[in-house]
Amino acid sequence: MSILKIHAREIFDSRGNPTVEVDLYTKKGLFRAAVPSGASTGIYEALELRDNDKTRYLGKGVKRAVKYINEFLAPALCNQFGANAILGVSLAVCKAGAAEKGVPLYRHIADLAGNPDAFNVINGGSHAGNKLAMQEFMILPVGASTFKEAMRIGAEVYHNLKNVIKKKYGQDATNVGDEGGFAPNILENKEALELLKEAIGKAGYTEKIVIGMDVAASEFYKDGKYDLDFNSVLQHLTHYNHSPLSSTVVSIEDPFDQDDWAAWSKFTAETSIQVVGDDLTVTNPKRIARGVADKACNCLLLKVNQIGSVTESLQAHRSGETEDTFIADLVVGLCTGQIKTGAPCRSERLAKYNQLLRIEEELGDKAVFAGQNFRHPI
Repeated sequence: MSILKIHAREIFDSRGNPTVEVDLYTKKGLFRAAVPSGASTGIYEALELRDNDKTRYLGKGVKRAVKYINEFLAPALCNQFGANAILGVSLAVCKAGAAEKGVPLYRHIADLAGNPDAFNVINGGSHAGNKLAMQEFMILPVGASTFKEAMRIGAEVYHNLKNVIKKKYGQDATNVGDEGGFAPNILENKEALELLKEAIGKAGYTEKIVIGMDVAASEFYKDGKYDLDFNSVLQHLTHYNHSPLSSTVVSIEDPFDQDDWAAWSKFTAETSIQVVGDDLTVTNPKRIARGVADKACNCLLLKVNQIGSVTESLQAHRSGETEDTFIADLVVGLCTGQIKTGAPCRSERLAKYNQLLRIEEELGDKAVFAGQNFRHPI
């Protein structure tokens, strides 16, 4: 495959922040990709290249990254350009490779290397302006038989949740956070879980939905203590193991700080639920290797912008999203069993879900929805 032209430009993500979009031209046509970014980021992630010019977009411009792509990009020097610069090109090249082979993107990804969606329906932490410490409260419609049914379940619970929140706290409590989930001004994580349970019940899907949480504990970890209703690591660990609502949660992401390896390993050894490493592993092969060796978690979250290229991601959904649908093809191509890309709300979120609906339709009876087997889809 020969690349005829690469052109980058500055566009905007779902937060209104500048990000990089890349157009890549081959004989097969034009392939376009846009780069997402996150609100809460692990300190070990590949660094984005921002302009830091406070007179322009409060320092968040990406003209430097665009310039490096347009004028200086060379594969041998890609590690100097920043994750957002090289990732845009990497995503576009992957799309062009699929076109060159004449296959859908998800099949091309499967050569390189049906998923329950985790709808983030209540936002807290860095994803919202409320006082809720934990970042994401998600519903997983594992009882659905198809992705199409899962989308219906997610959408109906989402709208029931809006009505529950509006009735309890008023219309202004139904404002949404970065990922399209509701951001009511509540303090207790238990209260968020109770809201979810009520909405699920009203929608009639109690037997078809389980709950997941993204704690993003690194965001409130300071000087060896967790800044919540408890301080010590032991108290934090006990909170998870003995919470009265723990039986309703089947997946928990980043329950401890990204460097609190001992707490991660102890918790994973003591629980049967899915323990997801995000800030812990940041899609970085070296940190993933340590996580495996220490048995620190039993599930990895893949974010292509954390490491900087599709290839490195395969070796190893951000809240600042674009309408690029690459991640939808990625989860099908890799048979991940799960996808987490926000609430069934806002166009940048629904672009991914709609792409999954198209893929399921295209695959027909070959499509397999993981459902209850979301932790072991293959």
